[in-house]
Parts: sequence; structure tokens; C-alpha cells
Amino acid sequence: MEYEFRRNSLDGTLFAEFSMEHAILGRFFAERLGSNIEQCHHIMKQIEVIRANKQNDWMMQSHDLALAIDSEQVRVFAIAIDFDEDFDLEDSMNMYDAESEAFCGLEDFETALKSWMEFITKR
Repeated sequence: MEYEFRRNSLDGTLFAEFSMEHAILGRFFAERLGSNIEQCHHIMKQIEVIRANKQNDWMMQSHDLALAIDSEQVRVFAIAIDFDEDFDLEDSMNMYDAESEAFCGLEDFETALKSWMEFITKR
């Protein structure tokens, strides 16, 4: 999994860009976590709890994004408005999958999260 973190030098806005198949992770890191180091530490603690077999899985949800962690993988996904199953959108209007959901290994996510934490604490 490839990623790059950047900060706008004018206004301090944080950007996280991930490889195409993990695009939504960039949105999660930049928009949901942002510079909130406490939230990052909370997620790290949940990973430790799962690794210690004290809990099977854990989920964090905001108004538009969710993070689901189990002992093997992490899923980040957009919380979409439910449409009636009979209602079909034109192909051109369907959301690009990587922009609405991504899976990665627990270790890869943890490495990216640690890198993000290091990035946001640097000035």
C-alpha cells in the first residue's frame, strides 16, 4: 500500500493520498482523523486490544465514514444513503469502488496510522 502525506504550507490543511485501490483511506486520514492525535491513539489502543484477543472486532463510525477492524484486516467505507434495490443508477453515476470502500491488512493499516501520527506531530 502506497501513500503520501502533505500539509498546505499556507493554511496547514492536511492531505493524505493513498494508492488508487485504497483512495478512501486518504479521505479517512485527512478528514476523519486530521490532526486529532488522541483519536489516532484511541485506534491504536483498539488494535492492541484486538491483537491481545480481548475483543474480536471494533468499529468507529462518523456521519459519512466508518472504520471496521478485526484481527486480520481493516475496512474503511463510506456510509451511503440506502436506495431501493430496484432503483438502478446509470453506470456513469455509480460511485467508484475505491472511493467508497477499501480493505487492507491490519499491519499495513497500523503502519500507515503510525506514519500519519508522526506526520501530524511534526511542525
